[in-house]
Amino acid sequence: MAQWYQLQQLDSKFLEQVHQLYDDSFPMEIRQYLAQWLENQDWEHAANNVSFATVLFHDLLSQLDDQFSRFLIENNFLLQHNIRKSKRNLQDNFQEDPIQMAMIICSCLKEERKILSSARLSNQMEVGSIQNTVIGMLDKQKELDAEVKGVKNHVIDVEQDIKTLEDMQDEYDFKCKTLQNREHESNSTSQEEYKKEQMHLNKMFLSLDLKRKEVVNKIVQLLNATEHTQTALINEELVEWKRRQQTACIGGPPNACLDQLQNWFTIVAESLQQVRQQLKKLEELEQKFTYDPDPITKNKQVLQDRTHSLFKQLIQSSFVVERQPCMPTHPQRPLVLKTGVQFTVKLRLLVKLQELNYNLKVKVLFDKDVSEKNSVKGFRKFNILGTSTKVMNMEESTNGSLAAEFRHLQLKEQKNAGSRTNEGPLIVTEELHSLSFETQLCQPGLVIDLETTSLPIVVISNVSQLPSGWASILWFNMLSTDPKNLSFFLNPPYAKWSKLSEVLSWQFSSVTKRGLNADQLSMLGEKLLGPTSGGSHDCLIPWTRFCKENINDKNFPFWLWIEGILELIKKHLLCLWNDGCIMGFISKEKERTLLKDQSPGTFLLRFSESSREGAITFTWVEGSQIELVLLSPAEPQFHSVEPYTKKELSAVTFPDIIRNYKVMAAENIPENPLRFLYPDIPKDNAFGKYYSRPKEAPEPMDLDSPKGNGYIKTELISVSEVHPSRLQSPENLLPMSPEEFDEVSRMVDPAEIDTVTFRLFQDSTVEDSRCS
Repeated sequence: MAQWYQLQQLDSKFLEQVHQLYDDSFPMEIRQYLAQWLENQDWEHAANNVSFATVLFHDLLSQLDDQFSRFLIENNFLLQHNIRKSKRNLQDNFQEDPIQMAMIICSCLKEERKILSSARLSNQMEVGSIQNTVIGMLDKQKELDAEVKGVKNHVIDVEQDIKTLEDMQDEYDFKCKTLQNREHESNSTSQEEYKKEQMHLNKMFLSLDLKRKEVVNKIVQLLNATEHTQTALINEELVEWKRRQQTACIGGPPNACLDQLQNWFTIVAESLQQVRQQLKKLEELEQKFTYDPDPITKNKQVLQDRTHSLFKQLIQSSFVVERQPCMPTHPQRPLVLKTGVQFTVKLRLLVKLQELNYNLKVKVLFDKDVSEKNSVKGFRKFNILGTSTKVMNMEESTNGSLAAEFRHLQLKEQKNAGSRTNEGPLIVTEELHSLSFETQLCQPGLVIDLETTSLPIVVISNVSQLPSGWASILWFNMLSTDPKNLSFFLNPPYAKWSKLSEVLSWQFSSVTKRGLNADQLSMLGEKLLGPTSGGSHDCLIPWTRFCKENINDKNFPFWLWIEGILELIKKHLLCLWNDGCIMGFISKEKERTLLKDQSPGTFLLRFSESSREGAITFTWVEGSQIELVLLSPAEPQFHSVEPYTKKELSAVTFPDIIRNYKVMAAENIPENPLRFLYPDIPKDNAFGKYYSRPKEAPEPMDLDSPKGNGYIKTELISVSEVHPSRLQSPENLLPMSPEEFDEVSRMVDPAEIDTVTFRLFQDSTVEDSRCS
């Protein structure tokens, strides 16, 4: 599985290219299941030999049967279903044309090798550092895991030492009392024997004192090791997890599971709890027997205070917001909450101790201790509606973690006397608020207050404010790591294009299967920064340019344009976008550069730059036939159709629009000018699987069919009417007027005219035969 395995190790930007290679005609799951077998076949030879292609086609079906049998043994019903479906699709698509399948597989394998080469080339300067980083992360995790286990083992050692100390003290105490009793009994012990026993007791005392010092010293070392490990957990691992959570909230890679962190926190907490018990045991031993200077008496308070401090710090740090506030109606837009709409939020304690189950009652508060309520003019205030308290337990979570999930909270704005003015420095969607969560841990001799806060949230009162609110969430979480910085938008920092471009790509990859490639991001960079910037990674972009100022000569800002396109993709173009059919973000100049050397009828799909609500158009190239007559180069003609918005796409799907699109000039028969999706994919190959299937008409003698309603059925198609002079076709150029023919005759040899005319006639005949 060498090639396929190497591909799976690539960075996400290269994996996106791999995803684009596979679709329903040859799904990626077959590539996965039969990776080694596929790579061992000669598909290039099969693509040029029908017999060999047929043999490989049937071999492939046999391989799928074998794979199905393995799933059958494993009793994996879902994978059985998927592989049977894949096999049926292959039979439907390639049974009559196995060469086509061989060509597709051959092309995919070649493109995979290109992607691998490209990845190696682009990463040759970074591969060493990347490998070192990955290895470093794994080494760091192993090191931390070893440290946590070391703390646990250290506690066990101390426990054993305390038991040994207790045995030594019991023995010493027994010997002392025995000797005292003998001393009161006359003539029972000689003076010499008494001195020997007294010396033996002194040795026992010295050993006991030494053991006490050893135990105290070991507890000091244990607390040192615990503090070092705990500091790494709180200041490094937990901080990194919270940063990853911020990234995941705005569409980035999914955050790593908390289970590993919980395991570490819990082991350290259990260890500290055991140390507390061990210190109590030492105190009991001290009460039974003490002396001056007793190492237990001297150090017990310091050790107790330090253990308490470490345990308190660990417990307080372990109280986290596992899932940030989010409306269930908009799961991909967390942290934007609408008044009157329920939202959910989930808390978790990373210290999973059984004695804490159903013992922590969490209360939620809004904007607690937020100074902006008084310092920022016009700052809104809200009340929380719904059940604002919840008891943490281990039963509600699927993984058994100690958690509390609030599912039915709502916000309601406090209406102050008089109307709210809009004179404040922040607009509604720039106002940042927060949710705070409080609870208290109570154990014998121990009371700890716990508190945590959510990431900043934006509160809207109308769903139309959602795009602007989400822009604020993106900007904050991209540039700030301080959840209490609610004055962020009083002076919002600039963003580097290198970072913003990554976040923009996440907006697409988080709701579709495909992010933005380098060319698409370059076009967006030029749109934001100007054509002279070239989308430089170091360019700085102000908040107002991203979300508030109108772009170029349009009456809407950049972000609202992007948001409109995202909505259009999600609702009407998802499959086409996932398949890579839509080039999308491309300037008109680049569009013409790509199309000018392509076959007539080649077209590409791009998003309109003039529609705020999102629109898509297609542009095709029409080769000039004049050059065939004059035998000299002529500029190709480009045509773009009026963009389609959600209104048109709600009536007719975009693949059907492309299939049925017609161009009509006066008295000419309407024709579809679209032939190849850029660069050279036949239109029906690219979009055929998405065409609407016509409903079968009832048979004339079908007595059970419903009676007609008296209307002739209609179908919506898109037609563009143009002036005949704009259509460059042989029909419009020939026959020529006598004056035009005389002009051409003076420039071109008559024999060449006959040759070109024959070629045009031949092309026209071939085209007519295709249409028929």
